[in-house]
Amino acid sequence: MRILLTGASGFIGRHLLHALLAEGHHVVCAERREHHVPTRPTAPDDPPHDARLGYIHADFAKDTDKSTWAARLQGIDAVVNTVGIFRESGAQRFDTLHKRTPRALFAACAESHDVHMVVQLSALGADEGADTAYHLSKKAADDYLASLPIRSCIVQPSLVYGADGLSARVFKAMASLPFALRLGDAPQLVQPVHVDDVVAAIVALLRQRLYVDHAHAPAAGANARRIALAGPQAMSFTDYLAALRAGMGMKRLRVLALPNGAARLLARGGRWLPGGLLDPDALRMLDRGNTADAAPMARLLGRPPRPVSAFVTDPGAERMRAKLDWLLPPLRWSIAAVWIVTAIVSAFIYPAADSFELLARSGIPDHLQPLMLYGAAALDALFGLALLFMKKRRWLWLAQLLLIGFYTIVIAIKLPEFLAHPYGPLLKNLPMLAAIWLLYELDGKEH
Repeated sequence: MRILLTGASGFIGRHLLHALLAEGHHVVCAERREHHVPTRPTAPDDPPHDARLGYIHADFAKDTDKSTWAARLQGIDAVVNTVGIFRESGAQRFDTLHKRTPRALFAACAESHDVHMVVQLSALGADEGADTAYHLSKKAADDYLASLPIRSCIVQPSLVYGADGLSARVFKAMASLPFALRLGDAPQLVQPVHVDDVVAAIVALLRQRLYVDHAHAPAAGANARRIALAGPQAMSFTDYLAALRAGMGMKRLRVLALPNGAARLLARGGRWLPGGLLDPDALRMLDRGNTADAAPMARLLGRPPRPVSAFVTDPGAERMRAKLDWLLPPLRWSIAAVWIVTAIVSAFIYPAADSFELLARSGIPDHLQPLMLYGAAALDALFGLALLFMKKRRWLWLAQLLLIGFYTIVIAIKLPEFLAHPYGPLLKNLPMLAAIWLLYELDGKEH
């Protein structure tokens, strides 16, 4: 089949793209960024080079008109929509990405003479009991699709695990902490499912080739299927963390229970925590639970979905990655604090006369000493603030390495007494340099 895949650069979309190509389908990816065929070998997660792979430019934040999508559906047999966000940001809004644009796409599919089937990736909980903006926006698109005269499948996964998924990384980091927090006293049941099983289920649905003759189009809603995609076992969220921890080869998880009030207070500031997945809506969804009958998915796969105990496949590497995910942010914050506090002490607390005397001994002329002192303090403050608020920091680590290395060499030559000082003010630059080098190298791996 020739399949239009939206959200192909997302977590589930990436996995699905590879699976569809392996299945022999022709895939057209609708992407927000203009696609250029790379001239260098791709990374493992990059889209494969394949003659059956094509791209069109589409922006779910803007393409809310049915006619825009109608022009893109010529020669398309099936459409799979995997676009989704967990939290709104900038132009990425639930109302547009989850509801208005999918409705325009689905309406165009229903009027198309080529499209025979639509698969909508929704979420477990997007039902009559939905009470958050995330679930309600998903439900609005699902219900609209189900009302149209076109064959459709609405798949609703529970928590989806994949080693390269953001939520899985956050959950493994939480599982590797010295203790986990239990947020309130609700059961908080989840039924995690592996991304490979989610993808296999969608491929199986497409394999059924639910074609329809448009001369005998189905009645509205008559051919809509809603299928929950859930793992074989329901468990509390903290039990899920404990299972991930065990899979990484770590000892028993310690759990600290927070009362409901404290949990809600933490959720209000949760967007500032590493990973940024916790907020009041996320806590409400967790309290509500996220479970379903796994039998329909098992029938679709022809086997039971894999259990959580089989999720972690490389315990040593995933344990190290999980620990780094929560250890590196405090290391970055501490280095930022060193720069900021140093700036404050240099500019406002340490006697300026003593600073000028040190600068004079280092060979700085009298008329340049104020500029050097307060200029260096301003630079230190800028480094600290940039480390806290800038997202792309690789050049910052390199600049700090060069600056600290320069300071260390100059002071060692001009003020050698600091080398033999009992508090080791100059020697302490060595672990600082090592920590910054570590962060520089890891930023290079990430970006």
